[in-house]
Amino acid sequence: MATTTTEPRVWWDTLHKNGRFDLKFFLRTKLEKESNMPSLLDRYNDAADEMRRLIKEADDNDEGFRSIGSKWSMSSIAHHPDRMHFTSNMNIGFGIPGNGVHANSTYKSENLFFFQCGNEIKEISHFLESKGKSLKASGASNGQTIAGCISTGVHGSGLDIGSVQDYVVGLNLIIGPNPEDVVYLERHTKPALNEKLPQRIKARIIRNDDLFNAALVGLGSFGFIHGVLIEAEDRFLLKRYVRKIKKQKAIQISNTMDFQPLANEITEEVDAQGNANRPYHYKVFINQYSNDDDYVIESIYKKPFDPNYKQIHGDPIPFMKQFIYRDLIYLLIKISEKFQKAIPLFIQALSGTILPKEKDENGQEKNIVGQLSEIFWDAGYQGKAFACSFGVDHKNSGKALEVLTKLTKDDGPIPGIFAMRFVKQSDATLAFTKFPVTCMIEIDGIQWNHKEDGIISLHEYGKRMIEVLKANNLPFTIHWGKNAAWDFPGLAQDMFGGDVQKWMDIRSALLSPRMAKLFSNPFLDTLGLSQLSSPVDPGLIVSL
Repeated sequence: MATTTTEPRVWWDTLHKNGRFDLKFFLRTKLEKESNMPSLLDRYNDAADEMRRLIKEADDNDEGFRSIGSKWSMSSIAHHPDRMHFTSNMNIGFGIPGNGVHANSTYKSENLFFFQCGNEIKEISHFLESKGKSLKASGASNGQTIAGCISTGVHGSGLDIGSVQDYVVGLNLIIGPNPEDVVYLERHTKPALNEKLPQRIKARIIRNDDLFNAALVGLGSFGFIHGVLIEAEDRFLLKRYVRKIKKQKAIQISNTMDFQPLANEITEEVDAQGNANRPYHYKVFINQYSNDDDYVIESIYKKPFDPNYKQIHGDPIPFMKQFIYRDLIYLLIKISEKFQKAIPLFIQALSGTILPKEKDENGQEKNIVGQLSEIFWDAGYQGKAFACSFGVDHKNSGKALEVLTKLTKDDGPIPGIFAMRFVKQSDATLAFTKFPVTCMIEIDGIQWNHKEDGIISLHEYGKRMIEVLKANNLPFTIHWGKNAAWDFPGLAQDMFGGDVQKWMDIRSALLSPRMAKLFSNPFLDTLGLSQLSSPVDPGLIVSL
C-alpha cells in the first residue's frame, strides 16, 4: 500500500525563500515498492486510493488540502495553511499502446505518454529520450514537477510550441474522496484515448473542450492532479547562439516577430535565398542600468537529431554550467555574493558590463548544440531571489519594456535586470500566454529589505508595475508562479475579463461546494477566484 507520513509543521518555504508560510501539516506519500506490487497501474491505482483517503481526512477535519512538488513558484499559489502534500515521490510513467488510442484521434500512439503528477521535467525528459522521444518544450530550467508546471502555466518560450500545458492532451483528476470522484478529462474535439486506460485507472471519462481548457491551468484548485497525458515528439537538437545586437534592432524584432534583421547577425541561420531562419526560441537580455548601445539576445534553432552530436559539437552541459545566460537569477545571486548586505553597491555594480559575450577557451563565440533537456536544464540555486513576469502582446513589447524599465530606475533602483521571451498563445482559459504571441517581460534578481536598503518594497514595486501598464493602456497578464501584487483590486478581471467568470462557473460545476472549499487557498481568495457560482450549470461539464 502507498504510505503517507504526516509531519506537524509551523511553516514551510519556497525554493527561493519567498515565505515563510504558516502550516499545520506537511504530508509525503510514497508508492508501494515495485517488488511488492509489480504492476505500474496497480501502484498508480493504489496511490489514487491513498489520495482519496487523504482528501477525506482533510474534509473530515474541515481543513484545506494543497499539493506541492518542487517548490519553484515564488508566489503563494501552492500554499495552504492547513495541509500541504508533497508529490515528488509519485513518479510513475509509461507509454500508450496502439490499442489504447481513440478511433478518432489525430495523435500517434508512439507519441503519447502518461506521467504521474510528481515526475519532474528532467525525469520525463530522460524517460522520453530513452524511447527516442522528447518533450516539445520546458521552462527555462527543468526541476519543476509536471503538475506544478501546468497548474501555473510554465512557459517554454517556444514561438511555435507554447507552454508546458499546451502539449498536455489528457488530465486525470481526483476531485473528492469517493470512487466516482476519479475523472479523466480530454477535449471532445481532439480525443486521445479510448476507454481502456481510463477504465484501468478507474476513472470516468469527460470529454469537453471548455472543461479541459479551464482545468488545464487550474491553479491547483480543480482537484488533485494525479496524472497527465502528454504528446511528445521525436528527439531533436537545439543550436543556441548568443549575440550582441543594437537595441533598436532587438526591439524591432520583438515588436514585429520578423527575424530578417538577424540574417547579418547569425549568418549560419540563413537559407539559400538570404532569408533568416525562424528560431525555436528568442530572448532579449536587458540591463536597464547600463548605457551600452546593445542588448544581448539568445536565439535558438531546432535541428534534426544526430546521435553523434556530442562528438561533433562537444558535451553541452559543461558550457551551460559555465555561461551566464542560462539563468539570470543564478547570475545575479553569484554577483551579489561579492556585496553581502550591500544592495546599493550591488546595484551600482549592475551598471557595469556584466553581460559579456559567451566565448570558449580560445576566445571564440560558442554556439552550443544539445537536446532540450541539456539547453534548458536544472538550475541548482536556492538563494533568496525574486522574479516578476508580465505578459503583453508582442506588438506592445517595446512600449511595455520602456515603461517598466523607467519605473524600475525611477522608483527603485531595484536589484535585478530584465529579459523578454516570446511564447505561442495557449488555449487554456486562464493561461497568462493569452496573446497570439505573448511577450513575457521578466525582471529577476535578489531579494532586499526595503527598510534597511531604502528601496521601495517588492509588493509596492509589483503594484506600481500594474499601475503603469494600466496607465499606458497596455493589456497584460502576470505569471501565476511569480512575485506580484496579487491583492491589486480587480486584478483577475483586468487580466482575463469574462474568462474569469467562465472559469469559475466550470469549477463550480465540477466540484461539490465542500471540495471547492477544500481545494481553494488564500491565493485564490485574494484574487476572488474561489467564489462559487450560483446557480450551478451542470451542463458545463457534460461529456460531449
